Amino acid sequence: MDSTLSALTRDSHIVVILLVLGVLTVPAPLVAQAPPPAPLTVDAAVRIALDRNPRARAAAEGVRVAEEAVGEARAPYYPTLSVTAGYTRWETHAFLPGGLLGSDIPSTIGPTNDWTAGLSGRYTLYDSGKRAADLRVAMAHRAAADHEAARVRQDLSLEVRRAFYALVAARDGEEVAATNLARAEEHFRLASERRAAGAVSGGDVIQAQVQVAEARLARVRIESLVRQARGALNTAMGLPVDTLVEAAPQGDSLMPADAIDVTRALAQAVAGRPTIRAAIERATAATEAVAGARSAFGPRIGAEWTAGVRDNRFFPSDRDWRLGVSVSWSLFDGFAKQHRLAGARAARARDEAEVERTKQTVQAEVWSAHAKLRETHEAIGAAEVLIRDADENVRIARERYRVGAGTVNELLDAQAALARADAVRAQAEWDYRSARATYEWTIGRALPAGAPAGAAGGGL
Repeated sequence: MDSTLSALTRDSHIVVILLVLGVLTVPAPLVAQAPPPAPLTVDAAVRIALDRNPRARAAAEGVRVAEEAVGEARAPYYPTLSVTAGYTRWETHAFLPGGLLGSDIPSTIGPTNDWTAGLSGRYTLYDSGKRAADLRVAMAHRAAADHEAARVRQDLSLEVRRAFYALVAARDGEEVAATNLARAEEHFRLASERRAAGAVSGGDVIQAQVQVAEARLARVRIESLVRQARGALNTAMGLPVDTLVEAAPQGDSLMPADAIDVTRALAQAVAGRPTIRAAIERATAATEAVAGARSAFGPRIGAEWTAGVRDNRFFPSDRDWRLGVSVSWSLFDGFAKQHRLAGARAARARDEAEVERTKQTVQAEVWSAHAKLRETHEAIGAAEVLIRDADENVRIARERYRVGAGTVNELLDAQAALARADAVRAQAEWDYRSARATYEWTIGRALPAGAPAGAAGGGL
């Protein structure tokens, strides 16, 4: 009886263990698999970067800093008001003229308490244009900050587009590597069949096998490039580097460089590039700074008033007020005003020269980008011809090898040439799209349609 019970207990334990193992090993349909991410278009990636990248947010905050500086520059147009209250206890010697009648006049005053409370104010009536010049300087700096924010946004757009196209190129390279591997495995199969039939030596099989190993190694390398390109795109968009993103295939048509009016593009870049407009605003600020420095040579007129109470008691009741106008005019300060004005004029000349230098730099960028666009567009056409010729060469070499008219070296050389042609075509595609994005950036047209050009956005 005891032995039977022990056997049943042991069997029940085994059943429980098997059930637990069955539960653990059976796939759990309730655990939902995360769906693959929807492929991003390049414009969607740019919009994410404009909203999430810290550089865009920093540029937006820079504009807000400049806006606050404008508010600070407006402050001198308002009167200043302050409240004062205080207590002192004092005693002082009374310096009285001699010959006064009476000998009971004390020689000291106090000690006594002095309680005061009051309101005071000041307003600048005239400052020789100082307030107006400072306000115009602040407004010019605010406009320059806005253009700098636009420049940052366009730079981000270019950075994201390049990273996006790099990921697309890496994905294309991955497909090319997979195709080359399949082609190498097919040639290895063909060499093995001919070796089994006694038509070729074992050296053909070994060479084909080496080609397969090289194709597999190339595929491993391109898979690493895909991961690196995805991380670079995430960083450009302001996302965590390990975010799983996919780039949507590009279906836009190629734009030949001959269709571009370079003269018009140069004028468009000079008129629309934020970097030029920011330089112009900085030169404007320097011009207004000259007016501000010149104002130091004129007088300043201000009004002052105070009103309050004063007494020797804690709650003073005697009225105490003053109202007046003051004029100040610096006649000599060691030539500081002259040096300040000369420095402001030199800064203005420097910033005006910087505007011209920036225009020349932008025009050179447009010219170079247009030439690069022409080069990459023609390279795509040449690469397509190269692929057609290499593909036909592989077909002929395969057929010759199959019928015994060609060698395995001819076949493998043709395969390697086709692999290089595929890589050249993928590189040419990336070069063209990168060159096109750079050209759009040089003429100030890097942002997607509907995206704000200024410092708007920048929040999470």
